[in-house]
Amino acid sequence: MRSFIRFIAAMGLLLPALAHANATPQDIVEDTSNKVMAVLDANRETYRNDVEAFTQGLNEVLEPVVDFDGIARSVMTVRYSRSATDEQMQRFIDTFKRSMVQFYGNALLDFQSGEITVLPANNREPRPDRASVDMQVKAGDGQVYSATYTMSLVGEQWKVRNVIVEGINIGLLFRDQFAQAMKTHRNDLDAVIDNWGSVVAQSRETVKQETER
Repeated sequence: MRSFIRFIAAMGLLLPALAHANATPQDIVEDTSNKVMAVLDANRETYRNDVEAFTQGLNEVLEPVVDFDGIARSVMTVRYSRSATDEQMQRFIDTFKRSMVQFYGNALLDFQSGEITVLPANNREPRPDRASVDMQVKAGDGQVYSATYTMSLVGEQWKVRNVIVEGINIGLLFRDQFAQAMKTHRNDLDAVIDNWGSVVAQSRETVKQETER
């Protein structure tokens, strides 16, 4: 059985941290993937004992390079975002960002560095402001995992908009979970935001169950 949830956690942090306007999506992913794992390995024990330091450390890596705003709006979809107030929208973005860091971070502590390979550029994306970056990670036990990042050009910088891990579309998973939460809470957006942590926990269980079949 694959230790898949730990791999997803790692993939969530193997994200670009270079803000170079001229860097290709492949360059950004490759350079930062190795950097993030090196930083994690150097601080693993500290992070185990200090949750706030861990969250802050991960935020410093993710904030500049992940399009949390775009991802959150995509998860909420136009159906719900068009009726949300500016305050609700911002609160969901902030809540979503923190929950994602915690979702990946908690399991990331148990993932050991592996051999990271970013594959050559492909032409799957028809739009010039989108790119797909394929990655393979060979874990310490020899197991090879695959991930594909969807990158979006925001201004002059490439940022992460989604990730597909071993065929599981994480963005779509959260979108489905959000819609179900709205149904459960009778379209009460404030209630969904307040309970988003439990939604993320359910998503984690869903991923685990899917990969253990």
